[in-house]
Amino acid sequence: MTQTTEKQMLAKAETLIEALPYFQRYAGRSFVVKYGGHAMGNPDAARDFAEDIVLLKAVGINPVVVHGGGPQIGAMLKKLGVESEFVGGLRVTDQQTASVAEMVLSGAINKELVSWINRAGGTAIGLSGKDGKMVRAEKVKRTVKDPDSQIEQAVDLGFVGEPKEVDTTVLNTLSAAGMIPIIAPIATDGHGQTYNINADTMAGAIAAALGAARLFLLTDVAGVLDKEGTLLTDLRPHDIARLEDQGVITGGMIPKLQTCVQAVEAGCEAAVVLDGRVPHAMLLEFFTSRGAGTLVSKG
Repeated sequence: MTQTTEKQMLAKAETLIEALPYFQRYAGRSFVVKYGGHAMGNPDAARDFAEDIVLLKAVGINPVVVHGGGPQIGAMLKKLGVESEFVGGLRVTDQQTASVAEMVLSGAINKELVSWINRAGGTAIGLSGKDGKMVRAEKVKRTVKDPDSQIEQAVDLGFVGEPKEVDTTVLNTLSAAGMIPIIAPIATDGHGQTYNINADTMAGAIAAALGAARLFLLTDVAGVLDKEGTLLTDLRPHDIARLEDQGVITGGMIPKLQTCVQAVEAGCEAAVVLDGRVPHAMLLEFFTSRGAGTLVSKG
């Protein structure tokens, strides 16, 4: 063995030793991962993600994956010539759009992700919130501010829902059997009406119901940055409210952090906003002392 090879082997051993306390602490616990953004549609990133999920399962952690697919839905709507209506920047989901969303999410995307994880050595099974009555949805209620009067007005977004109840029976059964659930954010209201649900929101509700050790939201940004562009690695709910008031947290990061806060206040141990563009970012965040994203906890 050369000196270089010996150093490489020693570095790998040290990495495993560093990860050992985390393996021991979280064996048997659940991690809920929202998969989306850069990783979707990029074969190298998808392969890395699948390997990470299989590794988590191999060391005794129970990963549950919830995936998005907004760009893919948009592309299919365009291909089919279906025009989308937007109100206050929010897409209105009519019956035709809802059918296309379910086809893309529960069909193409879900089964592609199942395939990636199976090829990496795992045993994945594709589901939606409909299966096993896992998620019961209710119609989402939103308001937008009229640009002239500045008065908040209710808007009807069609068949867009949010989780009202989560039954973890199917997830617990599959995890105990050595399988990895892959969930499309589609659910019904219990009366036969199907709703499309935001993937972050779906993941947060499932993480809370499972009492998950971690909720990971993979994004296309490094995490939450302060005004100087420095990554904020640890936040509490009161920190988030203050940063939002100061204008540090804006745009699409606001609903992501709201999801994190709701999850940790409802039973999830901690939530992490993480850059999915970084190879193996989830493992770097969890199994090393360095971390790689913004962790939200109650403290």
